[in-house]
Amino acid sequence: MVPVARTIQKYWPATELSWIIGKGEARLLHGISGIEFIEFDKAGTLSGYRSLARKLGGRRFDVLLCPQVSFRANLASALVRADLKLGYDRARAKDLHSLFLRQHVAPASRQHVLDGFFSFIEHLGLRERDLRWDYHIPDEAREFAGQHLANDRFNMLISPCSSHLLRNWSAPRYAAVADHAARTLDARVILCGGPSAQERQMGQEIEKHMQSKPLNLIGRDTLKKFLALLQGADVLISPDSGPAHMAAGVGTPVVGLYAASNPHRSGPYLSRQWCVNKYGMAAQTFKDKSEDELKWGTKLEYEGVMDLIEVDEVTSRLDALAGIQ
Repeated sequence: MVPVARTIQKYWPATELSWIIGKGEARLLHGISGIEFIEFDKAGTLSGYRSLARKLGGRRFDVLLCPQVSFRANLASALVRADLKLGYDRARAKDLHSLFLRQHVAPASRQHVLDGFFSFIEHLGLRERDLRWDYHIPDEAREFAGQHLANDRFNMLISPCSSHLLRNWSAPRYAAVADHAARTLDARVILCGGPSAQERQMGQEIEKHMQSKPLNLIGRDTLKKFLALLQGADVLISPDSGPAHMAAGVGTPVVGLYAASNPHRSGPYLSRQWCVNKYGMAAQTFKDKSEDELKWGTKLEYEGVMDLIEVDEVTSRLDALAGIQ
């Protein structure tokens, strides 16, 4: 969503922007200028909605954009007083979205999520785009990255875990790609991720299966430190996850691993050519349908779906990105 906000700031600079945002996302976007962030506890309890109502304080806005269709977002939108409340067209609405948002963007089929976001300001008459994130990265985060990135080597980050377990590739396959990068590219391989037990275990499993030695930073960085690492890295390898989109924001290419979800819809926007896309094969394997027969946005989160991605497909993308024929 940040490029949409940046586009408004560039072409309609007199516009005042307020963004209702979760606490975790607010930490990521902290320091971005020109936007009022109104934090919202997304736990779904009544106290979170009461707190949001107090923060809004009865203010009235000209326009509310609601590019989320979850019931939680729909209910939050009811607390916002606005002359125009804009949501998705009925085909993309769910969880009573159309009851809360009475005006709708133009229908569109098979769009990337970011293109869908841009359709909101296109509805308002702004058709230009400024694909710019400009995350704020503090000095301490840059110092952390400088301590761990190699100045004279290819730096490859692996963020192996999605919040959806069935989107994750296997540790032995990550390890095989990491060893290939270390051997072929003299890469410094850095494992990144949050402090959860599942992420720590994944990091340990990757290390166990590797012949070379990675730098395991799982649980040791913060969102801002991870952004700084991404900005200095040559490539990120990741399944469908938030880090893949954060990489786009700092201009780092992503070798994305996609079988459970469709990279044409939710892949890293600026790196879709580097993604390994087995979504079509997954549709045939698990649904006995072609990709085009599935409803846009269908998730194929089945046991073993990510095993459709072979190691040599990932190393081939990595070699091409690094300029090795």
